[in-house]
Amino acid sequence: MDDVLDKKLEDAVWIARTLSATGKVTGSTANMSFRHGKSIFITGTGTSFSRLCPEDFAEVSPEGDVMGPVKPSKELTLHSMLYSNDDSIQAVIHTHSFYSTLWSCLEHPDASDVIPEYTPYLKMKLGRIVLVPYGKPGSSELFAFFRDSLTETKGYLLQNHGPIVGHSDLLSAYYALEELEESARIAWHLRGEQAKRIQT
Repeated sequence: MDDVLDKKLEDAVWIARTLSATGKVTGSTANMSFRHGKSIFITGTGTSFSRLCPEDFAEVSPEGDVMGPVKPSKELTLHSMLYSNDDSIQAVIHTHSFYSTLWSCLEHPDASDVIPEYTPYLKMKLGRIVLVPYGKPGSSELFAFFRDSLTETKGYLLQNHGPIVGHSDLLSAYYALEELEESARIAWHLRGEQAKRIQT
């Protein structure tokens, strides 16, 4: 028995069901992963966060081999690229959270920093939020755009699609995702207003 793995799976299920209960995900559109040992554990294709169970995770080896009967999410490549880009990232969550997705549909003058800094907490938890050009979900085009957009930050908005964040563990990724959604909500309601931003 692997108590550490069991705890990660327990946290993952709690996060998934909490995101579902609070309306941050719908249907089977979200995916989540974490690293354990040399493997990536990622939600299986077509899984619903509202009913997620530990058995719904696929285990993928460092070589990309699926170790078990569960087929991984088609967006595994996005997760893998975040892990390869930053060794400190140990968990990744991708959703279609409402305000983050709304914000990803707008035109932004600076794609490397798209969320206005009205409160200090987003950059404290994630850093700048980068907008990734649109590519069909799960497509090689999206993966290429994402690869070209990778920087030192841990948070991204996929254009007309939704947020993807990585962090040091599952709960930190969840808290950062929640902060991103709240920041996008504030930005959406203040768009066009002469609101004061933080001076950094």
